[in-house]
Amino acid sequence: MGTGQLVELSRRLRAAGGTRLQQNMTRRVRRAAEPLQKDLQRAIRTVPLPGAGRTKRGGPSPTSRPFRVMLAGGVRISVRQGASAGARVWMDKSRLERKARNVPWQIESGRLRHPVFGNRRRWTNQTPPPGWWSRTVRAGMPRMNAEIQRIVGDVRRDLE
Repeated sequence: MGTGQLVELSRRLRAAGGTRLQQNMTRRVRRAAEPLQKDLQRAIRTVPLPGAGRTKRGGPSPTSRPFRVMLAGGVRISVRQGASAGARVWMDKSRLERKARNVPWQIESGRLRHPVFGNRRRWTNQTPPPGWWSRTVRAGMPRMNAEIQRIVGDVRRDLE
């Protein structure tokens, strides 16, 4: 299913005056993307973040929310209609705390470098397995594409 087919279907929906059909299709496309969003949220909550181990030093957490919950909350879905029709699952940096905005990409690359308990004079490295995002998306895309194909087929039948 290509973007061109979604664009053509969106035009036909508009020409048919089917705002109800458009809303229905948008809702169903969003629902098709939700399992991938949930899988990505689960992946970031469970990715192992091995470190060098704890020392005697300690301190308060530098973020105000639990770290993994904050990262999982940044995974969003957006559904577009019109010329650039489609669904997108993405990481919304504005939902992450300022100090953690690059963390999802660092975890994806397999190297998380950060200050120890917010102490910017002492840094540590953690080595999570790389690819939490790409592996999860690759595993979830066939299911999402099959669902989108089914939705487009249903809407085409409604239009005819």
